[in-house]
Amino acid sequence: MGKHLQANDLAIWTEQVGEGPDVLLIGGLGDTVESWQFQLDGLADRYCLTAFDNRGAGRTAKPDGPLSVEMMADDAAQVLRELNIRSAHVAGFSGGSIIAQELALRHPRMVRSLVLQSTWAVADPYLRAWALFMRTLVRAAPSERTFLEGLFLSIYTPRSHNDGTVDQIMEEVLAFPHKQKTEDVEAFLDAMMGHDTSERLPQLNVPTLVLAGGIDMTSRPELCREVAERIPGALFEVLEGEGHQPFQEVPEQWNARVSAFWEGVEAGDQA
Repeated sequence: MGKHLQANDLAIWTEQVGEGPDVLLIGGLGDTVESWQFQLDGLADRYCLTAFDNRGAGRTAKPDGPLSVEMMADDAAQVLRELNIRSAHVAGFSGGSIIAQELALRHPRMVRSLVLQSTWAVADPYLRAWALFMRTLVRAAPSERTFLEGLFLSIYTPRSHNDGTVDQIMEEVLAFPHKQKTEDVEAFLDAMMGHDTSERLPQLNVPTLVLAGGIDMTSRPELCREVAERIPGALFEVLEGEGHQPFQEVPEQWNARVSAFWEGVEAGDQA
């Protein structure tokens, strides 16, 4: 059962499960604790996992004023402080991976390792065009379902569209009572597209695993590879045939790979 943690001016919805080394999970655009359900269920026998709703998503309100990646990275740090976690393995996907990068840059002692799924250092013109389309779609779509149909085309594989997985995810999202405001979707997209860690990533000194979906249309493998090349010693792997969110589509495979990485870090060997 989750609860709100007071982090400076913000009440952040947070859930924690399991026992073992600490793990912090950071979601992307509009994604809430529930987006990590396969990890919360599948890894709690080995790790103490903490997930939270970013400001402006789910049960965490966005205060008036601007939104930045730096703010959200500080939110993540404050969640760890409030839970008396000195350092954690940090995993983020999409926009959450950008927050994770910034968390490691701003609060390096709090990050034991990084897993960056579907990431980038700076948005290229193609990714910016996708974000602009999403920004337009969230305003123009006649219904939430229509918006989600457009969004899901770019983040889930044809396999999951054809086998009914996306239909199930769609119904769960539509039934979720804590809707993200249109202006908060826009603010999150703007923050992510305006952020650039490319020149600072070489400063990181933390074991890092960068994962790319081989057919991800948004944060494509070449963007993920660039991140790995800029972080000293980072591992880079492409999950062939997978899209933007393999931790949901092939959770057993994703959990096994990430758990092996964390075990290696704990043992003093990244691999």
